[in-house]
Amino acid sequence: MDRITIRGGNRLNGRLPISGAKNAALTLLPCSLLSAEPLTLTNLPRLADVDSFGHLLNELGVSTTVRRGKGDVIGREMRMSAKAIASTVAPYDIVRKMRASILVLGPLLARAGEATVSLPGGCAIGNRPIDLHLKALEALGAEIELAAGYVKATAPSGGLRGGRISFPVVSVGATENALMAAVLAQGETVMENAAREPEIVDLARCLVAMGAEIEGIGSDRLVIQGKTSLHGAEYEVMPDRIEAGSYACAAAITGGDVLLAGARGEDMEAILSGLRGAGVHVTEETGGIRVKANGGLEPLTLSTAPFPAFPTDMQAQFMAMLALANGTSVLTETIFENRYMHVPELTRMGAEIQVHGRTAVVKGVDGLIGADVMATDLRASMSLVLAGLAAEGETRVHRVYHLDRGYERLEEKLSAVGADIERESDG
Repeated sequence: MDRITIRGGNRLNGRLPISGAKNAALTLLPCSLLSAEPLTLTNLPRLADVDSFGHLLNELGVSTTVRRGKGDVIGREMRMSAKAIASTVAPYDIVRKMRASILVLGPLLARAGEATVSLPGGCAIGNRPIDLHLKALEALGAEIELAAGYVKATAPSGGLRGGRISFPVVSVGATENALMAAVLAQGETVMENAAREPEIVDLARCLVAMGAEIEGIGSDRLVIQGKTSLHGAEYEVMPDRIEAGSYACAAAITGGDVLLAGARGEDMEAILSGLRGAGVHVTEETGGIRVKANGGLEPLTLSTAPFPAFPTDMQAQFMAMLALANGTSVLTETIFENRYMHVPELTRMGAEIQVHGRTAVVKGVDGLIGADVMATDLRASMSLVLAGLAAEGETRVHRVYHLDRGYERLEEKLSAVGADIERESDG
């Protein structure tokens, strides 16, 4: 098993390219199931989760062709063709590796009339039930059965039909699954209290490129006119706002000056606002966002919430950064109940953090010390890398397969802007 070794203290400086968004890519890939014509995604990040999803699509009968990006593009291009659905069963062995696999449920049900999908796995950051996914599909006429760790969904005779879906709480995954099912349902579907994340906007735009009719994109009310079929398309995956935010924190925690090439400010306003509140200089430039830290970091009070508020996927990275702030910060996690597993590892490096329920109190310290630390989930892993970049001495982050799920060429990108970082084998 690999580990990442970091010798801290280097100021990051230079241009760092932002990859296609992991969370958007995993939402766009199942769109290939909705059409008999090919869907081609460009700017697709090279990540373990993307590869796993590709294998799942192959199991379902989708042929995939992968090409390297052109020029200095880091990502890839994938052409997916689902002329016929060979299987409507998403098996446990693949689905257990990542929660996003549940997103084949809606497309399979809409196109093939049935779907059997294993209950998903993924990061151990708390309870993330799929009941809202199932209720949304039931509103479109699906019959749902849970048995032996699988969800079995069946469409009524004649296929799914439009309906009204009102989510009691905002759910990104349920919005995505319902949207992909609704575009092939008969008649009109109205979705209320839909999630508004940029990745959902990206999904809706891709579906429109395939011939779907969707009103209200970017709002919490979506109106979908179902089609009998969709056609093929070519679509570019949006830049990863969480990767961009993570590397912004890397620039800030090291007192660096980094251009996040390709990052889009409109996708990450809450993140940029938080950075500015911490005293970091952030400017949007042609081709990206520049992040520059000249002085000390200021403490913050932040609470995670659905978009457009501060994202839960940036909580751990901000905590690492604020461990070196000039004062006490207060972070409240409202999305997941078990997303402070990085706290004990950060405290091993000298951070002063107290957790009280869903709130973490971070007292800024003068410096961090390198140590052996263990990654517990994707974003927690990145928080440990950030701490290592600023720490005195050597930090070894173990179980970095979590990082490989969400950060493309992390060591290469950080090395290019001055970090002393390398991947080694634990064996």
